[in-house]
Amino acid sequence: MHFKQLEVFVSVVRLKSFSKAADAVYLSQPTVSAHINALEQELDTKLIVRSTKEVYPSKAGKIFYKYALDMLDMRDAAIAEVKSSLTQVKGTLEVAASTVPSQYLLPMAIPAILEKYPLLNFSIKQYDSVEVVHRIIDMDAEVGVTGAMFEKSGCVFEPVAQDRLLIITPNKPEYAELNGKIRPDIIRTSRFVAREYGSGTRKESENFLRGIGIDPASLKTSVQLESTESIIQAVKNDLGISIVSKFACQDALAAGSILAFDYESSGLDRKFYAVYRKNRPLSPAAEAFIKGMKDRFKDK
Repeated sequence: MHFKQLEVFVSVVRLKSFSKAADAVYLSQPTVSAHINALEQELDTKLIVRSTKEVYPSKAGKIFYKYALDMLDMRDAAIAEVKSSLTQVKGTLEVAASTVPSQYLLPMAIPAILEKYPLLNFSIKQYDSVEVVHRIIDMDAEVGVTGAMFEKSGCVFEPVAQDRLLIITPNKPEYAELNGKIRPDIIRTSRFVAREYGSGTRKESENFLRGIGIDPASLKTSVQLESTESIIQAVKNDLGISIVSKFACQDALAAGSILAFDYESSGLDRKFYAVYRKNRPLSPAAEAFIKGMKDRFKDK
């Protein structure tokens, strides 16, 4: 039994597809099938059920999946602990980040980190907040950055930056006449541009709305989008109002293409977190990254 076989097996179970697993582990589909067949022969049982419509683990496969994750986790922990004994920060750090961190925070923080550690480089993948946590749990990335905390996930959520959500509107006279203050009835009756389910911004926005007596389900949602930048463009073009990160909307505000409103509510305060698995030693690169994020946003 080899670690590569375990990686392939975990990817097939998680992605429910041999072709997607092949892409994820950078192997051909026949090679992926060969690894699964070798595991099944060694264990003398069927691990993966393949039908014309779906791929899923057998009863034995579900049991083995938990052990496969533990074995891969132990391997990575051993590697990380050995690396942590080294003083030089170098190599490639895999980072999973939600939309706002990947588009705005990381580009602001990484230059200073690279200046201090020139032998370090980053591979950054963007997902929604829920998927970021899944990527950390499945060991597809060592560290993540997200705007939402999820209890009982088996992960550590370490605050690295403070943010404030703002209500943004088109730059139109009816909103300009509000003199910087927007009422709940205006939010309730205006068209609304929403983020996708799984977004940390959406989660925090809905908590805020409930706090001021607005049921998020009652909003007149005109469109649902998967990126903050798309939302800002939608608001700019009068598709509705929305709620976005203060970090994200500064350029559009400076250009005068949108208006932004704060609200006297702690519900618009949020934090961004570095996310990593519990009981897994961080590599020097991951530690340097988290410290660099904190240093960059400590006064924000």
